[in-house]
Amino acid sequence: MTKFSIIYEAQTEDETREGDLRVFNEIVDQVMLAEEYGFDTVWCVEHTSLSNYSHMSAPETFLAYIAGRTTRIGIGHGVVCLMPAMNHPIKVAERISMLDILSKGRLHFGVGKGGSQQEAGAFGYELGELQPYIDEAMKLIPRFFVEDVVEHHGQHIDIPPRPVHPKPFQTPHPLMYMATTKPETLVMAGSRGLGALVLGFGGPDDIREKSRVYREAFRNRRADDQVGYRPIEHIAALCPTLVLENGAEARRMGVRGQRYFYESLDRWYRGGPKPDPKNWGEDVDSSGQIVTRFASEEVRLDIKKPSESIRNPNQSFGDAQDCIAYVERLIEAGADEILFCWQMGTVPQWAQLETIRQIGRHVIPHFRGRPSARAAEKLAAE
Repeated sequence: MTKFSIIYEAQTEDETREGDLRVFNEIVDQVMLAEEYGFDTVWCVEHTSLSNYSHMSAPETFLAYIAGRTTRIGIGHGVVCLMPAMNHPIKVAERISMLDILSKGRLHFGVGKGGSQQEAGAFGYELGELQPYIDEAMKLIPRFFVEDVVEHHGQHIDIPPRPVHPKPFQTPHPLMYMATTKPETLVMAGSRGLGALVLGFGGPDDIREKSRVYREAFRNRRADDQVGYRPIEHIAALCPTLVLENGAEARRMGVRGQRYFYESLDRWYRGGPKPDPKNWGEDVDSSGQIVTRFASEEVRLDIKKPSESIRNPNQSFGDAQDCIAYVERLIEAGADEILFCWQMGTVPQWAQLETIRQIGRHVIPHFRGRPSARAAEKLAAE
C-alpha cells in the first residue's frame, strides 16, 4: 500500500531568531494536524550552515519532540549526515536506538553525506572526498544495533572494543534508507539493500527511470554489499505540493514557493545570489500561463500541464483532483511512498495547513486500501 508522508527542510525567508521560532512552531502544528489526517511518516533532513534554504540542523532533537507529542505517525531521518566529525557512528547508533525505543518502533533511519561544500567544510572535509567516510560509517553503525561489543579499525574510523547502549526497539533495527538523486546513488542504495529517498524534482518520468535503475540493482545485490540486517525495496518520491480549493491560487503560490526553494538551494550549491522575493513579480498572460523568473531565466508555466523540471515547477500544485492525478502518475511510475513537500520559503502557514486538510480529506482516502502499482504487478503475476 502506498505511503503518504511529509519531508521538512525548515525553510524560511526570515533567518532571524524570530524567524526560527516561527518556522519550527509552524512545523509542529502541521505535524500534529497531519497525524490527525492519516499521514504515514514525517521525515526531516539534516543540514548545517545553509541559511534560509534549511534550518533543520538538529533533526534528532526535533524528531524526539515530535515523537513525544504524537502517538502514531512515523518518525524519519531523511537523512543523518554521516561525516564522522559531525555525527560519530557511536553517537548515531545511540541516538537512533534511543529514539526508536521512545517512539515505540516508529523510527525510519536514512543515511547520507550532505550535498554542499558549505556543510562539509564546516567539519573540515572536502565534499568530493567524503564518500569513503560515509560508506565506512553506514556499514559500521548497524553492528552497534546487534552486537554486544564492537571493535573497528578502519581507514577513517577507529573504535576500540566498546559496548553501546541501548539497543533499538525494532528487531534487528529500524528500516534503513539512503538519500539519492543521481543514477550512481540509486545503484548504490539498491545494491546495498537500502530504501531510496529520491529527492530530485524530475517528476513521474524521472521516477520511472530511477525506479528501473534502483530495482535492478536491488534484485542483483550481493550479500557482501548489504548494509545492515534488514533489506527493504522501497522508493520514496519527492512531490512538491500545494493543494487548495482554488487550484489557480495554489499553482501561483506553489510556483512562488518552488522558485524560493530553487534560488535558496542555488545560493549554497552553485554560488547564486540570496533570493529576494520582495522584488519578484509573477504575471498571468492571456493564455493562462504564469510568467516568472528563476534566477536570470524567464520561465513560462502552463498551469494546466504538470512539470518535470525544477526550473519549471508546476508539479502537484492545484486542487485535490489535480493532486490525485499527479500522485497517480508517481505511483504508476514506481513510487512506494510520496514525500509531500509544501514547506517552501514563501508559502504561508494557512496554505500549508489547508494543504494537509485537502490531502487528508480527499487524496489519501482515494488511494487507501488500494495496492501500489508494484504490489498490483506482483498479485497479477501470482
